[in-house]
Amino acid sequence: MSHHVGVAGESRGMRGRQTVRDMVLSMLAVGVVVWIGYLFLPHDASGDGVHAKEYKVAAASAKRAAPYPLLSPEGLPDRWRATSVSYEPASLGKGKGNAWHLGFVTPSGQYAALEQSDLDRDALLSSVLAGAKPDGTAEVAGKAWERLQGAKDRALTSQSGTATTVVTGTASYEELAELAQALK
Repeated sequence: MSHHVGVAGESRGMRGRQTVRDMVLSMLAVGVVVWIGYLFLPHDASGDGVHAKEYKVAAASAKRAAPYPLLSPEGLPDRWRATSVSYEPASLGKGKGNAWHLGFVTPSGQYAALEQSDLDRDALLSSVLAGAKPDGTAEVAGKAWERLQGAKDRALTSQSGTATTVVTGTASYEELAELAQALK
């Protein structure tokens, strides 16, 4: 009997070592699979996370649909990257009139947007620039634009017929003027 007890004891010890060894081998196998998966995932350390959008086709469509002369930038340098674009006709009933929006990341990494609508000027300004206070005027491409300073951002605004154009964002007045100058 003592002989069988020894074999059983050795068997348990051997089984314990095999269990630990199997667990370590399993962990190594999982680690290799994870490492191979990581190699195939795209990771661009130099990217800034901005997903640029093409806006020229949307602008052409919006120009045909808008009841006012819709503006969009022409000739902006490539470092101006469009990040959002939309045109919503008043018929959608969202209370924004016929609204054109085009957002950019500027060369300095700030945000600038073109907002244009046939909504009442004050209603449009209050919807895009919180706490706006007059901040003088700026002449851009031979046209006077009113400067407004908000709580966190600023704007240049101009009225043309029934449309109000607002160039707004966290960008400097100089970058906003660059965007306004490119509007055609």
